[in-house]
Amino acid sequence: MKKYLIYIIILIAGIVIGKFALSGEQTQEHSHTETTEKETMWTCSMHPQIMQPEQGDCPICGMDLIPAQENTTELSSDQFRMTESAMALANIETSKVSEETASDAALKLTGTIEANEKTNAMQTAHFGGRIEKLYVNFTGEEVRKGQKIALIYSPELVTTQQELLTALRMKASQPELYKAVRNKLKLWKLSEAQIQQIETLKKVSSKFPIYASVSGVVSKKLVEEGNHIMEGSALFKVSNLNTVWASFDAYENQIANLKKGDAITITTNANPNEELQAKITFIDPVLNTNTRTVAVKVELNNREQNLKPGMFVTGILNTKTTKNTALTIPKSAVLWTGKRSLVYVKKSANEPVFEAREVVLGTMQGEYYQVISGLDPAEEIVTNGAFTVDAAAQLQGKKSMLNASKETSSNSMTPKKVTVNAAYEKAFLPSIKAYLELKDALVQSDVKQSVAKSIAFRKALEQLTVEQRKETDLYWAVLHKTSKSINENTPIERHRKNFQIISNHLIELVQNFNHLETQLTIQFCPMADDNKGAYWISNEQQIRNPYFGDAMLTCGSVKQVLGVGN
Repeated sequence: MKKYLIYIIILIAGIVIGKFALSGEQTQEHSHTETTEKETMWTCSMHPQIMQPEQGDCPICGMDLIPAQENTTELSSDQFRMTESAMALANIETSKVSEETASDAALKLTGTIEANEKTNAMQTAHFGGRIEKLYVNFTGEEVRKGQKIALIYSPELVTTQQELLTALRMKASQPELYKAVRNKLKLWKLSEAQIQQIETLKKVSSKFPIYASVSGVVSKKLVEEGNHIMEGSALFKVSNLNTVWASFDAYENQIANLKKGDAITITTNANPNEELQAKITFIDPVLNTNTRTVAVKVELNNREQNLKPGMFVTGILNTKTTKNTALTIPKSAVLWTGKRSLVYVKKSANEPVFEAREVVLGTMQGEYYQVISGLDPAEEIVTNGAFTVDAAAQLQGKKSMLNASKETSSNSMTPKKVTVNAAYEKAFLPSIKAYLELKDALVQSDVKQSVAKSIAFRKALEQLTVEQRKETDLYWAVLHKTSKSINENTPIERHRKNFQIISNHLIELVQNFNHLETQLTIQFCPMADDNKGAYWISNEQQIRNPYFGDAMLTCGSVKQVLGVGN
């Protein structure tokens, strides 16, 4: 009996030990499985929100999935990580901010050659009559001071000549009358020789010549033979081209870097290898409110007549003395959204970790902006591919162009505030419908339909009253003007570029509507616009991409829902 009891105890002990051993193996197997699953998660380089346990195609854009990188470092709420593959595909480049960049900054201006207004003159008729003969027949003809330019029949001169001959006979008894008639002829620019000829021949002439009062080139011909003219009427506009102006337009943010007397190097398209050294002669004190520019003029010597009015010219000003201690960044690094200016800062030297940073910009220096605040020297920023990085930030719900703060969802957009009333919204609905039809034409890559729908969109905009247009005048003008660029003379690629501009402005406007009758979605494709990303409005949840059509019909995602129930 005792022997059997020992056997039973040994058996129970074996069962318990085996159970624990098996449990350990299962735990190890479970742990191994979890590790394997972590190591085999797959994502899309352009859509990092896609995470799948197996290799395959991206359900959004159809690209091959790549292994997801495991997050090994803690990130702040505004920071996000991109994959190395996404960085390479989007050709993202970074560079460090430095004060040294400003030392090479130069201000570039473009303009045209113009006639020097100080040398312009108007050749006028000194007496009225009918033009019998013109000796200058075309614009561009050169005239010399004293050259005969026209022959005029003047009834007034005929009468005055008769008065002169009568006064000549009464000269002894009425010398003042004789002198008054002679002075009258002189005021009509008759020379002393002409007056003496009338007195000697005692014969009245019916036609009198007009002589050029200045030398130059006829820049505008104002009369033809047979025209009747009055005293003081303009015959020709004459420009002396021995000196000309190089006239440039400088934008508001460039004005601070310009002053009269600044040295400027000028080149022309006709002679790009020849540099002209000059100084700024004049800066217009009044800003052109239509173009937001001021005129900058430089007087140039043109005795060789090599500079022709109308020629395109480029002017370079070296501004290093005014910006030698400023931080500057390339224009390509800056993203604009309303009043905000954003750059993307690379936060880790060893990993592609980024963070959106708002900056305050100063004046523009050529291809660079001065940074007033927001960046420190030696920080590394994205200088190429900033739109792609921004798209990645939006998809991960981080601070971006459209999301002003980390609390903003990646599926929402921060609208620009525009005040519109219910009546305006109702009147604008046909324009939205026409826009959606234009979008569908681009989805089909149908050039003919795209042109027709752009015309329909423009006509819908024109149905708004003048008062309604004033409520959103800037938006209306941009939408109307841009739609004209979608025409039969431009390819489908250009149609899509202009459709992107229309979409951006329409989204800003429609986001402020409160009485939409149907639900709309704002959709986004990160691969459109050369991987910079582009938005559009749709009346359905399904993605039908107008920027690629059949080539990538389903590439994109819904970013915001507008209208009924939202």
